[in-house]
Amino acid sequence: MVAPHSSPLPADPFLAARKTALRAEMRARRRGCDPSLGEGLRRFVPALCPPPSGAVVGGYWPMHREIDSRPVLRALFERGHRVALPVTPERGNPLIFKEWSSDALLHPGRFGTSEPEGETVTPSWLLMPLLAFDRRGGRLGYGGGYYDRTLSSLRAGGAAGVFALGCAYACQEVDEVPTGADDARLDAVVTEDGLIFFGKT
Repeated sequence: MVAPHSSPLPADPFLAARKTALRAEMRARRRGCDPSLGEGLRRFVPALCPPPSGAVVGGYWPMHREIDSRPVLRALFERGHRVALPVTPERGNPLIFKEWSSDALLHPGRFGTSEPEGETVTPSWLLMPLLAFDRRGGRLGYGGGYYDRTLSSLRAGGAAGVFALGCAYACQEVDEVPTGADDARLDAVVTEDGLIFFGKT
């Protein structure tokens, strides 16, 4: 609680610069990673962190040497989950998710993404790409704010229990991700080494 006549702590004036510097560092680090390590995600997620029955899974199609999320997407689809991929709208808006199937044709989207043409759905369980994460659940994305707005929009719409699972290489872990008030935290991260769950603070 803020004391009378006091002002809240100012925002970090160097936050944007710190994020930019870390993004450059983590992109360079990721260049040496093998996307096929995503096979580990397929082993760990269904066994140790399965979506609830009936959950609609919002995934992503990997690009730019992101860890390969396709094995776990296919595994969840085969377990009977509806799976969707994001469609990237104009900046300033949350992502839109369209249903995907294992034989779906994809077409190019904004920023090099791959998008399906299925029905628009609302996910309750998200697989999220990232550049860096920390043990507090901090996530560094690409700077567009799409996933932060998406989680905020889903939770504002009544999906307070939406689960956010980051997908990463183990080497993408850092001591601290610079975050601000609008940066959504992850519930867990899965890497080729296993799952890391974050407690609520």
